[in-house]
Amino acid sequence: MRKTKNTPLDTVVTDFILLGLSHPPNLRTLLFLVFFCIYFLTQLGNLLILLTVWADPKLHARPMYILLGVLSFLDMWLSSVIVPRIILNLTSASKAIPFGGCVAQLYAFHFLGSTQCFLYTLMAYDRYLAICHPLCYPMLMNGRLCTMLVAGAWLAGSIHGSIQAILTCRLPYCGPNQVDYFFCDIPAVLRLACADTTVNELVTFVDTGVVAASCFMLILLSYANIVHAILKIRTADGRQRAFSTCGSHLTVVTVYYVPCIFIYLRAGSKSPLDGAVAVFYTAVTPLLNPLIYTLRNQEVKSALKRITAGRGAASANK
Repeated sequence: MRKTKNTPLDTVVTDFILLGLSHPPNLRTLLFLVFFCIYFLTQLGNLLILLTVWADPKLHARPMYILLGVLSFLDMWLSSVIVPRIILNLTSASKAIPFGGCVAQLYAFHFLGSTQCFLYTLMAYDRYLAICHPLCYPMLMNGRLCTMLVAGAWLAGSIHGSIQAILTCRLPYCGPNQVDYFFCDIPAVLRLACADTTVNELVTFVDTGVVAASCFMLILLSYANIVHAILKIRTADGRQRAFSTCGSHLTVVTVYYVPCIFIYLRAGSKSPLDGAVAVFYTAVTPLLNPLIYTLRNQEVKSALKRITAGRGAASANK
């Protein structure tokens, strides 16, 4: 249980200081370049997938690629909420962030992150239906139902982000104001509160940690059924294609969920590994999504070739 700090309540914190990632001073320039490249490639790769799904009629009519397009959109915004702040903290600029800005970042991160969490579960369910029930798939998962499920994921993510932001900002903060983290996240901010945070930690454990763990278990259950169905496929080519599609998804899901579960199921504790672990699902996963889904997905690569060939022919006709 978190006890109340004996700090004068007439001192109100109006801004926080983000200490950023711990690093040797001589590596600051290198880290700046690394995170700048990560952010640039994340935006470019996800924008490419988003435009490809939107421009190709064969892709944007299929639920799997509708979900992939939404995932790319989420990755672009999630990366924009976190990575620019990391880059800024690696410069000589001020590390201060207003209290309202901190709450807004916390809300945006949990809104986008939880929506992505639900979206990964929908993608696993979509693959389960496509592989385990191929004949019924067009009836069980169509464009209208897919749109409704995505809207439900956005709504659930918004509710989750609102709950976390409201519970965090209602606490009194009367100093110190140094957030030992690279962005405003619940565990790091709660350590600065001048009140009992037991309720917040409990809600974080249930609403974030348990939900993430439950979604992860549902995904693993879906893939256990998928693997069982794949092993029944008689042709080696069919098995290889199914394993390739599902393997790429499961790789990204593992990189995303395992660090989340590690941090939010132990929200009241503090570990020097937390910052390094959080980099995986805030910066690395949004970068991996376009790489894995593009390089390992033949249909996306074929769509890119069709779009490129079409624009080349149009330019030649001019």
